Amino acid sequence: MSTRPEDVRRRLETALDRLRPGMLRDGGNMELLAVAGDGTVKLEIQGACATCPAQSTTLQLAVEPALREAVPTLAAIVPVPGDPTPLGD
Repeated sequence: MSTRPEDVRRRLETALDRLRPGMLRDGGNMELLAVAGDGTVKLEIQGACATCPAQSTTLQLAVEPALREAVPTLAAIVPVPGDPTPLGD
Protein backbone atom coordinates (compact mmCIF):
# COMPACT_ATOMS: atom_id res chain seq x y z
CA MET A 1 0.00 0.00 0.00
CA SER A 2 1.43 3.34 -1.10
CA THR A 3 2.20 5.96 1.53
CA ARG A 4 2.65 8.82 -0.95
CA PRO A 5 0.71 11.82 0.40
CA GLU A 6 -1.48 12.08 -2.70
CA ASP A 7 -2.39 8.38 -2.50
CA VAL A 8 -3.21 8.62 1.21
CA ARG A 9 -5.38 11.68 0.60
CA ARG A 10 -7.19 9.95 -2.28
CA ARG A 11 -7.93 6.87 -0.15
CA LEU A 12 -9.25 9.04 2.69
CA GLU A 13 -11.44 11.08 0.31
CA THR A 14 -12.84 7.85 -1.15
CA ALA A 15 -13.72 6.61 2.34
CA LEU A 16 -15.42 9.92 3.19
CA ASP A 17 -17.32 9.83 -0.11
CA ARG A 18 -18.90 6.53 0.98
CA LEU A 19 -20.13 8.18 4.20
CA ARG A 20 -21.26 11.48 2.68
CA PRO A 21 -24.74 10.50 1.47
CA GLY A 22 -25.90 9.87 5.04
CA MET A 23 -24.33 13.06 6.35
CA LEU A 24 -25.75 15.14 3.51
CA ARG A 25 -29.23 13.67 4.08
CA ASP A 26 -29.02 15.04 7.62
CA GLY A 27 -27.78 18.47 6.49
CA GLY A 28 -24.12 17.91 7.34
CA ASN A 29 -20.79 16.94 5.84
CA MET A 30 -17.11 16.45 6.62
CA GLU A 31 -14.23 17.87 4.65
CA LEU A 32 -10.69 16.53 4.75
CA LEU A 33 -8.57 19.55 5.67
CA ALA A 34 -5.12 18.08 6.14
CA VAL A 35 -3.09 14.92 6.43
CA ALA A 36 0.10 15.51 8.40
CA GLY A 37 3.28 13.54 7.86
CA ASP A 38 2.82 11.89 11.26
CA GLY A 39 -0.53 10.40 10.19
CA THR A 40 -2.78 12.96 11.88
CA VAL A 41 -5.90 13.80 9.88
CA LYS A 42 -7.92 17.00 10.34
CA LEU A 43 -11.60 16.91 9.37
CA GLU A 44 -13.83 19.97 9.25
CA ILE A 45 -17.27 19.10 10.61
CA GLN A 46 -19.82 21.06 8.60
CA GLY A 47 -23.51 21.90 8.65
CA ALA A 48 -25.80 20.03 11.01
CA CYS A 49 -22.95 17.65 11.90
CA ALA A 50 -21.10 20.54 13.57
CA THR A 51 -23.67 20.78 16.36
CA CYS A 52 -25.11 17.27 16.32
CA PRO A 53 -25.23 15.63 19.76
CA ALA A 54 -24.23 12.33 18.12
CA GLN A 55 -21.10 13.82 16.51
CA SER A 56 -18.60 11.99 18.71
CA THR A 57 -20.45 8.69 18.26
CA THR A 58 -20.52 9.15 14.48
CA LEU A 59 -16.81 9.92 14.47
CA GLN A 60 -15.99 6.93 16.68
CA LEU A 61 -18.29 4.31 15.15
CA ALA A 62 -18.49 5.32 11.47
CA VAL A 63 -15.89 7.84 10.35
CA GLU A 64 -12.82 6.61 12.22
CA PRO A 65 -13.26 2.93 11.25
CA ALA A 66 -13.80 3.86 7.60
CA LEU A 67 -10.70 6.08 7.52
CA ARG A 68 -8.56 3.53 9.36
CA GLU A 69 -9.66 0.81 6.96
CA ALA A 70 -8.58 3.03 4.06
CA VAL A 71 -5.30 4.03 5.75
CA PRO A 72 -4.39 1.74 8.68
CA THR A 73 -1.38 3.86 9.66
CA LEU A 74 -3.41 6.90 10.76
CA ALA A 75 -2.18 8.29 14.07
CA ALA A 76 -5.16 10.46 15.00
CA ILE A 77 -8.32 12.01 13.63
CA VAL A 78 -8.89 15.57 14.80
CA PRO A 79 -12.32 17.14 14.26
CA VAL A 80 -12.34 20.87 13.53
CA PRO A 81 -15.63 22.77 13.99
CA GLY A 82 -16.97 24.34 10.82
CA ASP A 83 -20.02 26.37 9.89
CA PRO A 84 -23.01 24.88 11.73
CA THR A 85 -25.56 26.13 9.19
CA PRO A 86 -27.32 23.02 7.85
CA LEU A 87 -26.29 22.32 4.29
CA GLY A 88 -29.05 22.71 1.74
CA ASP A 89 -30.67 25.66 3.56
